[in-house]
Amino acid sequence: MLSKRIIPCLDVRAGKLTKGVKFQGNVDIGDPVAAAREYYEQGADEIVFYDITASSDKRDIMIDVVRRVAETIFIPFSVGGGIRTLDDMRKVIAAGAEKVSVNSAAVENPQIIAQGAKAFGSQCVVLGMDVKKVDVSRQIPSGYEIVIEGGRKYTGIDALWWAKEGQCLGAGEICLNSIDADGMQDGYEVHLTSLISESVQIPVIASGGAGKPEHLADVLTTGKADAALIASMVHYRTYTISQIKDYLNRRNIQTRMLW
Repeated sequence: MLSKRIIPCLDVRAGKLTKGVKFQGNVDIGDPVAAAREYYEQGADEIVFYDITASSDKRDIMIDVVRRVAETIFIPFSVGGGIRTLDDMRKVIAAGAEKVSVNSAAVENPQIIAQGAKAFGSQCVVLGMDVKKVDVSRQIPSGYEIVIEGGRKYTGIDALWWAKEGQCLGAGEICLNSIDADGMQDGYEVHLTSLISESVQIPVIASGGAGKPEHLADVLTTGKADAALIASMVHYRTYTISQIKDYLNRRNIQTRMLW
């Protein structure tokens, strides 16, 4: 059985590590490069960086942060936010990232997924999905809608359809974020996660809502996620990654324990 991955998520705004609730009320809480190093030393399996306002501000990605992180940690990391073209992907990978995450840009130009997969391999392309629960309708039969630009813009796209389409276009992984659960620390959106996980053949990373180790156990088993993103519970030092992994392994949920 493949080990489940524990992945700290670092939201970056103007070069600073930041955290909010449901993509609102963000406050700066530190240096992203220092945080990445700390989580690497604690046993993180990967790290995800999101430049949370690059897309909505229509500006370039944080290449300087990417370079400094690549010099500091020795585990895979992915970068999202502001990646709109194949050249943007190339710059991020050349700066040291193993993966690029496309979200808003993929909704607006789905072929960027196929272009990235062809140029760099599917393993480098993560489809980021920000999702809100809505009323079931003919347009949104799953009851989950894709939102973009940091949760600011509804797209009219059904999340289940988009996950399958992203896989067909060549995404190697899906990072599935529930806007409703984001930052609440009340648990992941397990129903959404299992719905997507059971419908695609590529790995699904659950995101949004982690507050205690039990939440990870739930989404990695009942939710059928391959990996879990965490943020507040480690940013605010409520738990360390090694404590979370110890708990999961006691629950017979396999994670990498040597680092």
